[in-house]
Amino acid sequence: MRWWDIDPVFALEREIFPEDAWSEGMFWSELAHARGPSAGRRYLVADDGGDIAGYGGFGAVDGTGDILTIAVAPGWEGRGLGARLLTGLLDAATDFGCHEVLLEVRVDNHRAQRLYERFDFEPLGVRRGYYQPANVDALVMRRPHSPPATDPSGTDPKGWSAA
Repeated sequence: MRWWDIDPVFALEREIFPEDAWSEGMFWSELAHARGPSAGRRYLVADDGGDIAGYGGFGAVDGTGDILTIAVAPGWEGRGLGARLLTGLLDAATDFGCHEVLLEVRVDNHRAQRLYERFDFEPLGVRRGYYQPANVDALVMRRPHSPPATDPSGTDPKGWSAA
């Protein structure tokens, strides 16, 4: 993801997550941490000929990684894009030397939970009222990480670019 992707990513963010969308400033801040020698973030976009089909973000601190966000545009769901983005983010975990990866997912987002389970994420606990202002709980999931990350379906991670 680059600075010129922020406007279309932000528009998609508001469409997919209307109640608890990140602000445009959050994306700018995250990209600022994805550059330079002390970078601890990586953001990916899936570009469909000029349109953003999906995006994902990853952060790392002291050997622990965190899937910060994954979003797939309507019309691209069920076509393997989420798995390709997740594979790219797990590749970032390898690059950052992470030994485990965590994530939060809405308790009512069963489709995303199934994707994470395919990649060996296991439930760890629940964060009550994590998604605000909707006051929806988050399921915390974890997986030990050892490179290389591969999509169990064999999907080749193409169509995205890394920051």
